[in-house]
Parts: sequence; structure tokens; C-alpha cells
Amino acid sequence: MDAHGDELETSVEIEIRGLSIYTHHGVSDAEQEVGQRLEFDLTLEVPDCDALLTDRIEDTIDYGEVCDLVALAATERNYRTLERLCNVIAERLVERYGCEHVRVRAA
Repeated sequence: MDAHGDELETSVEIEIRGLSIYTHHGVSDAEQEVGQRLEFDLTLEVPDCDALLTDRIEDTIDYGEVCDLVALAATERNYRTLERLCNVIAERLVERYGCEHVRVRAA
């Protein structure tokens, strides 16, 4: 509770930087055929994370699972634009973890 007796809303921000995945995205057919390595930076804002109170590993976000989810989204089909790829990844993270905000950057 804050000084006014209102309950505080808490959330956790998780960042994963430099996740490197070999993909096949791009405008041209050649880009999609040859492929390239993309580096992803992710920021997830997760509300009501139980680990805030319990400090138990099993109550937190599994970062390996997050990376696996991103890798699957980045490799299961080809997109012409990075914007679409990043949007697909963000949608899956929101769906899986109930995130309030997700930022995905690919370079």
C-alpha cells in the first residue's frame, strides 16, 4: 500500500539482450534463401509475477523458454519485414506470459 492506503500495482521488467538466431527473412528471394543472423533485444513487462513474493525459481519467468519461443517464431516461417517478425514475436510473448508491454528489437 502507498501513503494514501491504495494498493500498489507491481510488475517486473525482464530484459534479454543479444539473442542471436539464424533466420531467413527479407524482401528479396535471395535474402530469404541465403538467410542471415539476426540479433534480438527483448523487454517484457510482466504483472503480478509470483516470484516477487515467493523468491522461488518455479514462480518466475523461464528465460530459456522465452528464448525458445522467440527462436521458434523467428524460424518457423519467413517474413519480408522485420516489423512483422517483431510483431509476431511480441504477440506470442503477450499471449504466453500476460505481458503488459513488450518491446522487440531485431538487427
